[in-house]
Amino acid sequence: MKEQKYDVFVIGSGVAGQTVAKASVESGLKVGISDKREYGGTCANRGCDPKKVLLGATEVIEASKNLQGKGIKDVPELNWKKLMSFKEDFSQTVPKSTEKKMRDLGIDMYHQSPKFIDENTLSVEGKIIQADKIVIATGYEPRELNFKGSKHLKTSDDFLSQKKLPKRITFIGAGYVGMEFAHIAARAGADVTVIDSGKRPLKAFDADLVKELTAYSKELGIEFIFNAKIIGLKKGTKNLKVSFEKKGKAEVLKTRAVFNTAGRVPAISKLQLEKGNITFNENGIETNDYLQSTSNANVYACGDVSDKGLPLTPLSSKEGNVVGINIIKGNKKKLEIPVTPSVVFTLPNLASVGYSEEEAKSRYKNVVVNYRSISDGFNAKRINAPVYAYKLLLNARTNVIVGAHLIGPAAGETINLFALAINQGMTAKQIKQTIFTYPSWSNDIKSMV
Repeated sequence: MKEQKYDVFVIGSGVAGQTVAKASVESGLKVGISDKREYGGTCANRGCDPKKVLLGATEVIEASKNLQGKGIKDVPELNWKKLMSFKEDFSQTVPKSTEKKMRDLGIDMYHQSPKFIDENTLSVEGKIIQADKIVIATGYEPRELNFKGSKHLKTSDDFLSQKKLPKRITFIGAGYVGMEFAHIAARAGADVTVIDSGKRPLKAFDADLVKELTAYSKELGIEFIFNAKIIGLKKGTKNLKVSFEKKGKAEVLKTRAVFNTAGRVPAISKLQLEKGNITFNENGIETNDYLQSTSNANVYACGDVSDKGLPLTPLSSKEGNVVGINIIKGNKKKLEIPVTPSVVFTLPNLASVGYSEEEAKSRYKNVVVNYRSISDGFNAKRINAPVYAYKLLLNARTNVIVGAHLIGPAAGETINLFALAINQGMTAKQIKQTIFTYPSWSNDIKSMV
């Protein structure tokens, strides 16, 4: 086998991997990078970005439906084929532009998933790669579901690339992806069922607000089957039969397509980490505060695949920056994660930042809980939005905001203001004294605290 030597070799070409590769090569190091899929990573190619493009079209449908008879005559129909073509305008150029950027920087590129041979050696594309530092930035991949007929399951990749929307769709898993896709598919005209083993969707989010989202999702036509265990999947001529067990009783559901949205796991199964003396757990590569492997000092991990971070795109570049600095200058920079907001891009959006109600009550002696619906407020009424509510948590002693949970048309944007407020230790009084534009969604936060 041909051998190649690098100062830094990066596995994964998403935001985290690109950040490390760019910093390393610009500091004069020889860098190689590999990816088994299209260059550019999940978010830009087959995740956050294309999903948000599809969401944009359904926002038009939702707004029109809510204002029908109030100045809007007809609700538009969604043309799935044309929408998918529009989505491609954003994603199809990503691999080529990413590779050009790498090439222009002088980074060697490989198009295969490497395997570790030892602590500093990889095998990729039939070549032996020796590297002083190896960076794992492979991200997440769909969790495998093992039951009879699971080979017929489709993934989020398939949903975001299907040229024709099936008439009846079933999603197994009611997390972020399952709920977001369910809302898109339902508004696009499909009959949608969501099956989950838990008692409700989105277990990481506030239960009261999730209850409101679930109720509205049902009004949209989405059917939920909770506390269910999938037994098997059988493919027929036209339909698939999903067999599941609920309350000890076996049931069967007919559908045209079944998507695995049961969560994602670190994409490390093909790397042969044991040969590289790299320890890992269910959250990813075990790393220290410098994002360095706890078992192999020559290896770093960043992005979703590190067990130190959160699987959120905005943190990937931050982690990549930390790793880049630590490779170039020695371990000088520790990972510091600020209070980070999270959003489920259903319609309405569900958003959260800071402590949950349970966490806040366990941390502080007295907690103020402001929870109410403001669907009768001006901003909701002007667009006839059916759901708009919040739950704000404050430390009763200091009046500092410690948690914010929102559901509403602009929750994905408004939550950023609360992230800023919590990270700056702002009090309710300071929020109320701030002048915002009026009438705006941002101005509503003054009434929430």
